[in-house]
Amino acid sequence: MVIAQQPENKSQQPRTVAELIEDIQALTTEIQQLYCLDEIPWVVGYSGGKDSTCVLQLVWNAIAALPPSKRTKTIHVITTDTLVENPYVSLWVRNSLKQMKLAAQEQKLPFEPHLLQPEFKETFWVGLIGKGYPAPKGKFRWCTERLKIKPSNRFIREVIRDNGEAILVLGTRKAESTMRASRMKQWEAKRVREHLSPNMNLPNSLVYSPIEDWRNDEVWIYLMQWENPWGYSNKDLFAMYRGASADNECPLVVDTSTPSCGSSRFGCWVCTLVSQDKSMAAMIQNDEEKEWLQPLLDFRKELDAPTNRDRRDFRRRNGDVQLYERNFDETISIEPIPGPYIKEAREDWLRKLLQLQQQLRSTAPENMRDITLITIEELSEIRRIWLEERHEFDDSLPRIYKEVTGEEFQDPRPGADYSLLGSDEWAVLEEICEGDTMHLELMAKLLDTERQFRKKARRTGIYDALEKCFETSSRSPEEAVKNAYLKRDLKLAVNQGDVAKVKQLSLGDVGKEEITEASSAAKPKTWTSMKFQNRETTS
Repeated sequence: MVIAQQPENKSQQPRTVAELIEDIQALTTEIQQLYCLDEIPWVVGYSGGKDSTCVLQLVWNAIAALPPSKRTKTIHVITTDTLVENPYVSLWVRNSLKQMKLAAQEQKLPFEPHLLQPEFKETFWVGLIGKGYPAPKGKFRWCTERLKIKPSNRFIREVIRDNGEAILVLGTRKAESTMRASRMKQWEAKRVREHLSPNMNLPNSLVYSPIEDWRNDEVWIYLMQWENPWGYSNKDLFAMYRGASADNECPLVVDTSTPSCGSSRFGCWVCTLVSQDKSMAAMIQNDEEKEWLQPLLDFRKELDAPTNRDRRDFRRRNGDVQLYERNFDETISIEPIPGPYIKEAREDWLRKLLQLQQQLRSTAPENMRDITLITIEELSEIRRIWLEERHEFDDSLPRIYKEVTGEEFQDPRPGADYSLLGSDEWAVLEEICEGDTMHLELMAKLLDTERQFRKKARRTGIYDALEKCFETSSRSPEEAVKNAYLKRDLKLAVNQGDVAKVKQLSLGDVGKEEITEASSAAKPKTWTSMKFQNRETTS
């Protein structure tokens, strides 16, 4: 008797192939019964990897075996493209969806493929280059929710809103990880029926996981022995896996318990949640035709370089200096939390990314010469952030784009090229400020804030906005950091009831507003109130 070898979970007894076939037949019946039970639409999560391909193939074959009169309920097949996927995996999935759509129409089946993407305001490059977020780390994993969870959940919510309910079909398996197995056991306690559990993250939806108890070998046996029903090659899928490392695929992510792309088989090429991209490195090593991907690995390594800490602001994005306890080489120190990338660093990342895109378009295989690392829409949003939120009215993005590509930047945003301030005014400011970056930043913020309010019918809030400019940019880095330490010490003294310490600190360099903030004793002085204090007194 042939045994399906499954070494990844020793506690589970291996099944014979005959037993696997019996399970497939039972699942086929179960899928058909569940599908015909009601009018609740299905949403199948498809990442293009082995597990999601397996579960979609099971569902497809089961529905195809039903009489045409019973194939009345739409089955949505969703794939999330983060826009920073491994290029080969991205191409594989896109072509698979196209083939799937044609096959569904030819076979008169109710499958509708959807390629989802994050909103342009939430893409990876808008976060890193536009807002200046550092490359994701375990303690600041800002990418997963924006790039994967939100697009899929947004689609599922729309289905629920239109139909009242939805069933999410996933290829999740307990053998993926200990964490996944534990999570799925929690779902089992609240099960509606076999393989059907409540979705803890989306109300009015259920999660159907038909292959939850399958082993790794069983997935491959099924994919190799049962032909792909929408005409795509499972053997090519196996070859793609064989050409890379032995981890799991990057799954459709619908909650934070799903294994991140950082520990998965195929993930984002920019991922810095792991020390290296093993799958892409293996692709390059195993296939000479994929050596053109090497610059992507080099760029990712540069994103993860520890020296990038020196290219970040000493303040958070809101302008505050926040302190934290840092343990470096077993030496504990209190230091400012590094903030977003500074202007020069963000411009440098943009220039290097565009140069990388130009390079790959000349070295990639013929069928991938149109590779796009960053879209025009993303560039437009980055430009908007730099101009409107960062007040960098020198408008450097079009200049950088032309320097690298040789083409004029065509911004799709209406009115994007209209501005009262520009590079000439910025150059004058730089000359006036004589290298004082904080002075330059303050003047730029004040001028651009006035410009933004000039376009409004009512200028309500302008004084608060101008005051915010002074709060965040009027101190030198040394003064701002020193003030943060004093505020911290004062807060500790207030909490401890140390009156003498409070008096000592209040006579130092801490302003009255900082003392008030720590003790909450009175309304703090502001730039606006000081400017108009005589008027307030008179009234």
